[in-house]
Amino acid sequence: MEQTLATWLLPIVGLIAGIAIGYLVARSSAPNRTQRQVDDLQERFDTYQSEVVTHFNTTASLLRKLTQNYQDIQEHLSDGASRLALDEQTRQRLMAALHEENHGSRERLSSPAFTEPPKDYAPKGDDTPGTLHENFGLKSRH
Repeated sequence: MEQTLATWLLPIVGLIAGIAIGYLVARSSAPNRTQRQVDDLQERFDTYQSEVVTHFNTTASLLRKLTQNYQDIQEHLSDGASRLALDEQTRQRLMAALHEENHGSRERLSSPAFTEPPKDYAPKGDDTPGTLHENFGLKSRH
């Protein structure tokens, strides 16, 4: 009898010990996996933020260069107009045109004077019946 009890008791104790050890191992490794996932997400987010900052810094730098190039072109045109104009009247007209373009005094487009809304049908003559008229499309028997 003692031998049968030991035969049953030993596997049951081993099973209980295995379950306990498995539970402890799983519990201790789960936070590490979750923590690794959080760390990976944080690293990806930090990388993304860094890329966004770099993008906008590069854009700002390129805009500064573009503005400087535009100013250089305006200065070059102004110098050329003052040096290459044949007479004083031409020089003044060129300088005035450059000055207007530089200050953006372009005329805005005005709205059209015709304010009637567009029609969603073809207009008809006064002597022809409309499409809703009872005789529309019928030929008269005169």
